[in-house]
Amino acid sequence: MNEVGLVIGTRDSQPLEFWVGVSPQSYLQLDDVVAVTSQVPERGEVTLYGLVDDVRAFYEGAKFDSDVFRVQDGVLPVDVATVAHVSVTRVEPELFVPARPGQAVRRATGEERDRALYFDGMEHRFPIGLTRDGEPLWGNLDFLDGSRGAHVNISGISGVATKTSYALFLLYGLFHSEVLGADRTNARALIFNVKGEDLLFLDKPNARLNEEEAAKYTTLGLSSGHFQDISLMAPVSRNVIGEPVPDTGSRQEGVTPYFWSLRQFCQERLLRFLFAEADSESSQIGFAVTVAERYLERETEGQHGRGWVEIGGRRLTDFHDLVNHITENAEEVFGGSRLAQATQDAFLRRLHAADEAAGHLIRRTDTEEEESRYRIDWQAGQVNVIDIHNLPDRAKRFVVGVVLKQMLADKDRSGQRRPLVFVVLDELNKYAPAEGWSPIKEVVLDIAERGRSLGVILVGAQQTASEVERRVVANASFRVVGRLDTAEAQRGEYGFLTAAARARASILKPGHMFLHQPEIPVPLLVQFPFPSWATRSEEVAPMKVGEIPRGFRA
Repeated sequence: MNEVGLVIGTRDSQPLEFWVGVSPQSYLQLDDVVAVTSQVPERGEVTLYGLVDDVRAFYEGAKFDSDVFRVQDGVLPVDVATVAHVSVTRVEPELFVPARPGQAVRRATGEERDRALYFDGMEHRFPIGLTRDGEPLWGNLDFLDGSRGAHVNISGISGVATKTSYALFLLYGLFHSEVLGADRTNARALIFNVKGEDLLFLDKPNARLNEEEAAKYTTLGLSSGHFQDISLMAPVSRNVIGEPVPDTGSRQEGVTPYFWSLRQFCQERLLRFLFAEADSESSQIGFAVTVAERYLERETEGQHGRGWVEIGGRRLTDFHDLVNHITENAEEVFGGSRLAQATQDAFLRRLHAADEAAGHLIRRTDTEEEESRYRIDWQAGQVNVIDIHNLPDRAKRFVVGVVLKQMLADKDRSGQRRPLVFVVLDELNKYAPAEGWSPIKEVVLDIAERGRSLGVILVGAQQTASEVERRVVANASFRVVGRLDTAEAQRGEYGFLTAAARARASILKPGHMFLHQPEIPVPLLVQFPFPSWATRSEEVAPMKVGEIPRGFRA
């Protein structure tokens, strides 16, 4: 029966928690799942399932701290007692009575463990990791795909919490299992690569994956390997004249450079995303941007099929020309808007700063085919990686804002929740900060609040959830925490963690996370396997004989 102890009577037993006296011949550790069955008069058997969140050992019979030496000398007779605190996760049937002292407590395994953690009721479940003893853990897809909830938020210290690695593991589990059913083929992931070239090798197997780690994928019902159907995009290099080339380091093969044409910039009113740093909502800069966008849209209307735009009889061939034109014709651009001169000057200063940071991303195209070829296509592959790590912060915000705006517009036009789109965005505090307003924050907030109905799932990550717009974090059904700063762990944003979990969050090892999902009242400690896809160039496994490199055709 796997009995581990008895419900003790020296501490209160309540409907949602109780204490277990651990048998000297057994043990309980943090995160173990247990069950206890009690007889209730007139109602029959009631079983309480729970998770161990505190374990204590002490001398029974000792009164003073110094008694430990007397015990060791054999002078003072005492017994060693071990007790464990259990937080109740489920009661079957739902009759909320306390566990009775003296009742046998057993370790929950197999079907009982699944029942304790609600896995038995998950019609559509996907892998979220493993327990410390190697048992699979599952998430309910209904709370991710928009049926009953959506979005994932991941917090943790940079470089230690492995936030991006866990986000990719979740995607791998979704795209390489049967949980999405017929929707799997058409589902899309949009991943912004913000640090190094880590995500430019997702289509390559990892040479460092050993047999032990590969076996963990098998336990979760997955095959270990690399992502399939990958599209890689990187910003166009600013220093190359002629044929556009991607601005990357060690990875060039199979990477498509991206930029926007002057016509697209003017007609689609993309100027606002060059002013995406957070401002006070009372600032007039936003109005100045709107006025300038209307001017550019009006002046370039109907201009197609050429590599330049014409405004006021002047031919403009690159973004620098456009900035100079607005500067020299500010009176015409802002005429009748009643904008203060100081606001106009502030707008122009930021515009020139934007030219330095992101001007190379807006350039001439000689044909409509070229204009389309080098624009980011978020549906090009199943997994679409958009590299922005080499860009200045202003340019990063521009790319993220424009791409998310385009994706939302496309989903709005389709009017369908399927296929699902998973947006992986690290450094979320830069794009949706807790304070201030910006165009990109408005887009991210729109995804958080309305994305569920559109089938757009935000997998956001940040070092500190307290620095992110509260509504973005609050709308995430799945909350995940890796290693946290001790002070940050005490913030209200982590109220879903138990007191013990908050304390443990500051010592979590890489590859270990606390995950909270709606059906389970306590967070689960999960570990996930080492990536089976390469995360840097030196991890790429040698190609098999006869294998064709991605990006080439036989």
